[in-house]
Amino acid sequence: MTETEMEIELKEPLVPVEEYLAAGVHIGTQQKSKDMMKFIYRVRGDGLYILDIRETDERIKTSAKFLSQFDPTSILVVTSRQYGQYPARKFAETIGGMAVTGRFIPGMLTNQNLANYIEPQVLVVTDPIGDAQAVKEAVQSGIPILALCDTNNMTSLVDLVIPTNNKGRKALSMIYYLLTREMLRLRGISTSLTPEDFETEL
Repeated sequence: MTETEMEIELKEPLVPVEEYLAAGVHIGTQQKSKDMMKFIYRVRGDGLYILDIRETDERIKTSAKFLSQFDPTSILVVTSRQYGQYPARKFAETIGGMAVTGRFIPGMLTNQNLANYIEPQVLVVTDPIGDAQAVKEAVQSGIPILALCDTNNMTSLVDLVIPTNNKGRKALSMIYYLLTREMLRLRGISTSLTPEDFETEL
């Protein structure tokens, strides 16, 4: 059975299943961690693990509700991933949050003497592996962590997981777009933004 034949019944999905599939949100890696097993739909013939889009869709809705409890200015999104930087900045800019893209300076969340020290109330990371320093400091500071996790991620330090391909350009723009749209919707704001608006130039 190919992905296009994947019969997934979603309760009012945020976007049609075809759009999730076209963005490659469901395509994981060839490794799986025991933490991510419950989000895996199946393994493909080429050894790639495929994530369950129902879980992704549900978790985006849950994550938007979770983040909406915080003052937008206290939400920090961090990403060291090249393809995550533009969509993460766009997400922060649209909801009124903060973004640290590229290199995360050690001590930003823990060393009050640093010029760029910040005190967010919640942290969003694109990949717990690439953003390990930010995760470590958030744990030390007692800041809850929302993470985009692929099939190979460990989630023990993460409070809330969005299972997704966290490496692909289209997948990352789709996830950050949906998270933004859903958070705005919860505030009663409609938006004309599209997934393409979150896509970095190649």
